[in-house]
Amino acid sequence: MTTPIDTPISEDALRQALADGYRRLAELGLNTGSAGNISCRFDGGALISPSGADAHSIDAQAIVSITMDGENRSPGIPSSEWSMHTAIYRHYPQALAVVHTHSDACVALSAQRRPLPAFHYMLAGFGGDGVPCARYATFGTDALAQSAVDALAGHTACLLANHGMICHAVSIEKAVANAAKLETLARQYWMSAQLGAPVVLDAAEMATVRDRYRSYGKARLPRGAGAA
Repeated sequence: MTTPIDTPISEDALRQALADGYRRLAELGLNTGSAGNISCRFDGGALISPSGADAHSIDAQAIVSITMDGENRSPGIPSSEWSMHTAIYRHYPQALAVVHTHSDACVALSAQRRPLPAFHYMLAGFGGDGVPCARYATFGTDALAQSAVDALAGHTACLLANHGMICHAVSIEKAVANAAKLETLARQYWMSAQLGAPVVLDAAEMATVRDRYRSYGKARLPRGAGAA
């Protein structure tokens, strides 16, 4: 769903987009079984995938409406990670949709408790010079929610130590796409690391990339002074 969540969209349409997004995460191999979750802002609270959902059973009616404090506004049991989602919405007004996955390469890096450094310029799309790894906390706890909020400062994605990843975006579709992009970059970093320590781009180059990203897709980019 490409329409930003802050434009008028019906609850039914958002529920369907979330169910579709959850299935898409499984199709992309980013989640298996009932792992991972997806949500969007809605009516001062959020719509979120239910606890124990899987790609075969989820539908629009299964999506749960909650307040920012996790109180149900519709039938169902919200994802065990609802507090992580709502904490991100409370702290980051620009976050309109959130995706959390247990995708393979992100989990592998998170188990090393290391950030994903700027080995590739596309990491600038997540807001910084790399993607940080949040400190470990037990799943489904307020401690994990706070850890994610802290790690996301200045970023739209982070790894979760010994767990996976989480990202936010301005639409459900964009959040799903960003989760897929982060998994691809994590896998590419892992592949490069098999050959030795990858060369990391410096802060000045990443600042240049972020500046060019401001016009990406909106206007023809100038060639600039860099090498072709």
